[in-house]
Amino acid sequence: MTNFIPIFPLNIVVYPGEVLNLHIFEPRYKQLIKECIEEKKLFGIPVVLDKKIQEYGTSLEVVELVKEYETGEMDIRVKGQQVFKILETIDSVPEKLYSGAIVNYPENTLEPADNKTAELILKEVRRMYALLNVEDKLPKEEGNVLSYTIAHFTGMELQQEYELLKLLNETQRLEYIRKHLAHMLPVLQGLEQAKARIKMNGHFRNLSLDDLET
Repeated sequence: MTNFIPIFPLNIVVYPGEVLNLHIFEPRYKQLIKECIEEKKLFGIPVVLDKKIQEYGTSLEVVELVKEYETGEMDIRVKGQQVFKILETIDSVPEKLYSGAIVNYPENTLEPADNKTAELILKEVRRMYALLNVEDKLPKEEGNVLSYTIAHFTGMELQQEYELLKLLNETQRLEYIRKHLAHMLPVLQGLEQAKARIKMNGHFRNLSLDDLET
């Protein structure tokens, strides 16, 4: 399917199923969001990297107008729907302040992938959070699309999150996350060991050379 959607470019990645809170204050986006609420239509957030709009983004539905201010500013809650690919950007839309894009929606495999891979990834994520002493921040394991549920919680940079958005198969997305964690965890473990050594400085320690071979 190909269609036109209004766009709200941001330097964030939003995944399908993700709920996001936004404060709307610019006139063009106040107009955009007001129309989306009144006409029950979707808008798109294409990812911005290095101040450039990228090809891929996510369509979003406004699920709640949390608060509207006297100035017309709004606090809204939105939910990611589908990954889209921009075919053409429309910088000037007649009688509108905002821009738009002609997009299509690539086929995206959302079914759960191999359980063993998913279990391994969850185990590694828990280990990472334990090393960081932030177990209380662990994401809730909700929904079938594990990659989208945990992606923001694995310490990836924006570029990596965007690379993940472009992967349209759950198995590929989980493998991408697994490789990222395989790189991250040894680094974190090394930092944890360094922290332990630093804590020992100034303390009395039992040291022995009895195990040396002569």
